Amino acid sequence: MKNTSTAVVALIAGLAGTASAQCSGSTHKESGATLSLVSARAEHAPDLVDTARRAGQFSTLLAAAEAAGLVPALQGHRELTVFAPTDEAFSKLPAGTVETLLKPENKDLLTAVLTYHIVEGKVAAADVVKVSTATTLGGQRLDITTDNGVQIDNANVIKTDITASNGIIHVIDTVLMPSTDDIVATAAGAGSFSTLVTAVKAAGLVEALQADGPLTVFAPTDDAFADLPAGTVESLLKPANREKLQAILTYHVVSGRVYSDAALAAQSAHTLQGGDIRISLRNGRLTINDATVISSDIDTANGVIHVIDGVLLPE
Repeated sequence: MKNTSTAVVALIAGLAGTASAQCSGSTHKESGATLSLVSARAEHAPDLVDTARRAGQFSTLLAAAEAAGLVPALQGHRELTVFAPTDEAFSKLPAGTVETLLKPENKDLLTAVLTYHIVEGKVAAADVVKVSTATTLGGQRLDITTDNGVQIDNANVIKTDITASNGIIHVIDTVLMPSTDDIVATAAGAGSFSTLVTAVKAAGLVEALQADGPLTVFAPTDDAFADLPAGTVESLLKPANREKLQAILTYHVVSGRVYSDAALAAQSAHTLQGGDIRISLRNGRLTINDATVISSDIDTANGVIHVIDGVLLPE
């Protein structure tokens, strides 16, 4: 009985050892398989497009992204933050607006509208509320306020932090609209730049200020031109003085979309005229040479306008 018992014990011990080894090997295999599965899942985690599609309330936004050719960008590795209007938000637009935007001939306008909803990087709600503006992929800025909930321009944020493999979605209740007027049209529509617009036309600079740019214009008001010595404007508008007028006007224009904070940080800027302008802060007000900025960061389709109270004269 003792020998039989010993044999049984040995057999059990052997089987236990074999089972332990098999279990250990199985554990390693299962662990490797689990890691592979996790890796595969990470690689195939839903991107921004898939995430929006699964949410079930962004069918119009997705159709617009498809029509604008933006789907590949929203499925790429570049991290983006999307302020996504719901189908209900699109339905609040004037009748026929969506149908018009989806037409092939309006692709550029549709792209401008959609890229105005997208910000570079993965910006969580906690970070959104720490800033007052955000620059979109289209170049124009969004205004962010937190006085009554969180508003992006005139839209309310109704849901936040929907994460995707390549970004994050914040849901908004209104479609955001970028400025679609160029610099000349914006100035003409403002009502306080009639002399500037007249001068731009006389100098033959309209097409340059309507081009894609972007450009930054430090725009003197009608009152600023009125402060010049008597007869100065009339003299500048004469065909014989066209080159001088061009030099003065291009001294007010800088290449690129330069917002006030960036302008102040730079302290100077090289103008299209060739000379440099000085940028500083005096008594809490932004100044360009000796002129004061009385309104800043007016977005246009092809740049930005800063309103100044004096005409800048190149040396």
